[in-house]
Amino acid sequence: MLMRFGDVNRTFAAMDELRRRMDRLFDEYDSRGGAWPRSSFFFEPFEAGLASRTVATWPRLSVYDKGDALVIAADVPGMKESDIKLEIDQDVLTLSGERKADVPEGYAIHKKERVPVKFSRSVALPCKVDAEKASAVLKDGVLTLTLTKSPEAQPRKIAVKSAS
Repeated sequence: MLMRFGDVNRTFAAMDELRRRMDRLFDEYDSRGGAWPRSSFFFEPFEAGLASRTVATWPRLSVYDKGDALVIAADVPGMKESDIKLEIDQDVLTLSGERKADVPEGYAIHKKERVPVKFSRSVALPCKVDAEKASAVLKDGVLTLTLTKSPEAQPRKIAVKSAS
């Protein structure tokens, strides 16, 4: 039996579309803290989910190596300094906190998409850092944490001498 190239191409396109849909499904599952809402989220609005969630992959963050320090940027929109807790234990940084409901007193809720959330995110640091020299700044919803590397983890320059 002969197959035309178009049939094979359509089969792979369908498989690729299935992969993309499964990726989206798992992204949705992951963004909901690993718990499905009371009923399927495909047919209900976002606010039909859990009243308060714990999220394992939030906040999204990036780790940069500046040479003498590590810089970690985390997106924490709507959070205050008092809502965020940072800890360094050995070579693991833990960023945790809680965003509480912010309904002004005397107002009724008509739509609620910003649900309260608790989060805790641990990241293995690529090298030893000096926790005493750490600094954190929260500006415009981005938490920037600067961790100075310990002296043994900092890069060293080696002078090259001629053999003559």
